[in-house]
Amino acid sequence: MVQLRFGKEGMVEESIFDQVRGIVADIFNLSIKEVKAESSPDTIGGWDSLQHLNLVLAIEQTFGIQLTPEEIEQMLSVELIVMLIQEKLLSKEK
Repeated sequence: MVQLRFGKEGMVEESIFDQVRGIVADIFNLSIKEVKAESSPDTIGGWDSLQHLNLVLAIEQTFGIQLTPEEIEQMLSVELIVMLIQEKLLSKEK
């Protein structure tokens, strides 16, 4: 399951998960309720290489990050995407 991290003020940063769910729902024409942490190319019809690139671009734009080819390959589920974004944002703060 997605681990929630605490921000500087102690607030739970669950909005990353919610934002990723929204992006995935938009790209794959799903209801947000259908998008779970375990959602992946195996569970979402139409999650092909082209849609994966659309997902990457949307995530980069939304969160203001740049993903490497290796990181893009690791985006195998919503949970892994959220963890990757959290890591990128933490390293960006330093």
